[in-house]
Amino acid sequence: MPYRRTPKVQERLDAQHEKIVAAAVEQLAAHGYAGCSMAAVAERAGVATGTVYRHFPTKAELDLRVFRQVVTREVDAVREASADGDPVERVLAVFETFAARALKAPRQAYALLAEPVGAEIDAERLEFRRAFRDVVAEHVAAGVRSGVLPAQDARLTAAALVGAAAEVLIGPLSGGSASDVVELRTFVLRSLGGSDARHT
Repeated sequence: MPYRRTPKVQERLDAQHEKIVAAAVEQLAAHGYAGCSMAAVAERAGVATGTVYRHFPTKAELDLRVFRQVVTREVDAVREASADGDPVERVLAVFETFAARALKAPRQAYALLAEPVGAEIDAERLEFRRAFRDVVAEHVAAGVRSGVLPAQDARLTAAALVGAAAEVLIGPLSGGSASDVVELRTFVLRSLGGSDARHT
């Protein structure tokens, strides 16, 4: 007869699972993927390394779970930040929020955007960019419909802006100067076809 977990046992396992994920998120923010070993996560979570493996049989599975959780949080943050204002202001809010949050947690942001890691995370990075693209495209399309922005392919513009913003941020996140980030606002406005002067 197969073993059936009681509700209390399942509740304890679920709590342990979430504790491990939370510890992995903290470890990623502090040390990136390079410092996010199963042993390091176990130590931060206060459990045995074997316990981590029982929940996540491979490091790749844990990395994916953490990546998806952090990315969901970041996408939700830019979506919320860009909920108000005219379409141009909303697009700017996406990139300003994205950049500000990245610079506040540079190790985590670098891990999400560019740190060398397995193919699974590289594939997830494409989904990450598409999620941001969709938020931006929604606002660009609204700007075109309202006549605030010139006619353009909203998805193409959004994809190009997200890629450019990520590229601009990689330098500061890997130890370079943050001066380029200041110009990101002007770049976004010009790329949209808006007026710099009106929105400075």
